[in-house]
Amino acid sequence: MKLKFISLGMILLVVISANAQRRKRAANPNDTISSNYEPSALFSPQFYAEKGNEFHSANGAPGPKYWQNRVYYTISAAIDTTAKTLTATEKIHYTNNSPDALQYLWVQLDQNTYKKDARSNFATAFSPAPNQHTGGYDIESVVINNGDVQKTVPFIINDTRMQLRLAKPILPNGGAIDLIIHYKYTIPGNFGGRNDFFDTKNGKIYEIAQWFPRMCVYDDSRGWDTLPFLGAGEFYLEYGDIDYSITVPSDMIVAGSGELLNPKEVLTAKQMARLNEAQNSDKTIMIRSAEEVTSPASRPKNNGTLTWHFKMTNTRDVAFGASKAYMWDAAKVNLPGGKKSLAMSVYPVESAGNDAWGRATEYLKKSIEYFSEKWFVYPYPVAVNEAGIAGGMEYPGIVFDGIGDKGGELYWVTAHEIGHNWFPMIVGSNERRFAWMDEGFNTFIDIYAADEFNHGEYAPKRDGEYAPGKGNPADEIVPIIADPNAPSIMTAADAISEKYRHPIAYFKPAFGLVLLREQILGKDRFDYAFKNYISNWAFKHPQPDDFFRSIENGAGEDLGWFWKGWFYNNYSLDLALVDAKYVNNDPTQGIRVTVANKDAMAMPFAIEVKLKDGSKKRMQLPVETWQQDKAITFVIPTTTAAESVTVDPDAALPDINRKNNTIKM
Repeated sequence: MKLKFISLGMILLVVISANAQRRKRAANPNDTISSNYEPSALFSPQFYAEKGNEFHSANGAPGPKYWQNRVYYTISAAIDTTAKTLTATEKIHYTNNSPDALQYLWVQLDQNTYKKDARSNFATAFSPAPNQHTGGYDIESVVINNGDVQKTVPFIINDTRMQLRLAKPILPNGGAIDLIIHYKYTIPGNFGGRNDFFDTKNGKIYEIAQWFPRMCVYDDSRGWDTLPFLGAGEFYLEYGDIDYSITVPSDMIVAGSGELLNPKEVLTAKQMARLNEAQNSDKTIMIRSAEEVTSPASRPKNNGTLTWHFKMTNTRDVAFGASKAYMWDAAKVNLPGGKKSLAMSVYPVESAGNDAWGRATEYLKKSIEYFSEKWFVYPYPVAVNEAGIAGGMEYPGIVFDGIGDKGGELYWVTAHEIGHNWFPMIVGSNERRFAWMDEGFNTFIDIYAADEFNHGEYAPKRDGEYAPGKGNPADEIVPIIADPNAPSIMTAADAISEKYRHPIAYFKPAFGLVLLREQILGKDRFDYAFKNYISNWAFKHPQPDDFFRSIENGAGEDLGWFWKGWFYNNYSLDLALVDAKYVNNDPTQGIRVTVANKDAMAMPFAIEVKLKDGSKKRMQLPVETWQQDKAITFVIPTTTAAESVTVDPDAALPDINRKNNTIKM
């Protein structure tokens, strides 16, 4: 089929003709067409409630006086595999870069979510069984460390938060404090979700996350952000370095965030040689095979304990897995500028096989390479894919994926979870408040990663989180937009019920970015603005307005109408082709069409004429079409008879009624 595009000159002629036709009509179509659309409401000025300031600039970038506190952790932990407990000493060096003196500190205690009286038990659909609780954190002591002098700090614990009440405030603009916390907790069983242990053929696997007291964020938007951990709203954390050591029985392998600093102490000479080979290999190298899992020779000692020492720099968090049942493989990750990283996977023999976890490292490697080339270079020396029952959970440098996942399902979950290292691990948004800045952004970048992987082996990925496209996403989103009970994207993360969690936190914001990239701004303008947003806010804390302003400024477009209709509201779009007739009943004089906007949302749109000679003609009308009018009449030039006229011929827009989009001539 031939496709003819109207030239710029012809478009100008059509616009002039449209204005002329509108003036000549006895009645303006806006006066006769029933519509719920109000142009002045959607395009009202002053979308932003506040102007930019010295901390968050009007252009969406950090302001000249932007500040951010910083925290360094040094942790020594041990797992008792008999008692199923983790015991640790945590040293915290906290720097107050804010302009405020801090009289007290707030600390996150996520393990308290497993207590019987935790708020999370009553805030989610999860109904714990009587045996699905722990005692949470047992905080043995908190002291200020001044070298030879240590002073006890009084504290209170409320649900998943702990307040430390200081005798003297931490001075602003660089004042610091050193704390030591001694604590322990019982590791939840297979009900833990993100912190658990469970049985496999060759031993238990421990997935250990949210395992140490972490500083709450103190920022320029709210001061202390102390939302409790309820489950859906995930994390908001300060950046810094984390140096941690994990002591476990000597027959166990530990796979953790960051760089392993003492490989000679915890690995065999053969394993170190294989790791060195993997660091220079695009092909996956087996570090510990299925046969070696049960071989004592695969461990440097066969009794007692070993301590694994890791360090991760400029990170928000760390997590790890530990098991004597792990197979282990790895491969080189090629990064822009000649840089390298290492992708590795650990999994039990039950997950082995080329149709399953045998390709997990390949999926991890290719995802990191794509995201690094497209958006921002992966900043860490290692990335780990760990097989367990957490079933899809992300932390800096490590992801917990499903032990039984295979094929496309394993690829999609791997790409999605490692993608979170860009949002919100690199771009440190507040996912406890704004789930869409985490899940929505990450789901968006997944779409294009799937298209690229192995020539689209598992593409298309169009309908949200992990599954392949089942249909047109523009149509799949319509029931959500049309649902009067559906919350808006800007709803607090923990206030979104499970029914709407995926559509509102993942799918709708991701599809909104697709609309921006492919229908509103175009790929070049969107990509340029989005990459600038990522670069400007890497390892910092953006707010929603910073994203909105970044896209507007980088792309050169006022998008207040879009943020208002798509993010703050569930406005519906209904473009209707009301009329299409030959001018003076003569196909050679063109087709006069009337298009109406019948609902609250507006969009730029294409209109296509299918001619009887098999060719097509298209016009692209901007969103400004709807700034004043509910309907518009214009002429599409033709020189021959037409079969049909269609609004949004590619069905790319979330139009709630496609039945009124086409007229047969």
